[in-house]
Amino acid sequence: MPPTEAEVAALHQRATEAARNSYSPYSRFRVGAALLLEADQRQDGAIVAGTNVENASYRLTCCAEQAAIASAVSLYGPAVRIRAIAIVNLNGAACMPCGACRQTLLEFATPETAVFYPSATGDTVSTTLAALLPAAFSLTPE
Repeated sequence: MPPTEAEVAALHQRATEAARNSYSPYSRFRVGAALLLEADQRQDGAIVAGTNVENASYRLTCCAEQAAIASAVSLYGPAVRIRAIAIVNLNGAACMPCGACRQTLLEFATPETAVFYPSATGDTVSTTLAALLPAAFSLTPE
């Protein structure tokens, strides 16, 4: 089921709050991500957020989406399922999930999972994981 307007607004708010806590002394690119989890007995449609955490060795940097997923799994266990995700940045730039994050998101979501991110023009793009990651690696072949 697609998220409601209220859920999307809540996702953006939580992602913005997370971005304010970004540790980005090298790039100064402050990113936040918020996940809307599928409702079940344990997580009840919770929103879990994360922010980017950089490292002097850029390869070791943790993206906001990865941080949010790690937090969700830590809080609710490995059976979490993502219904929607919103990514924001405080730099006014385009900010779609990188390839590694797209693949990791799919591990806990479906190809139809809604993804919201800022475009280069400042508008919010609304798409799906399938559109962002065609021919993805998956445990279940398509």
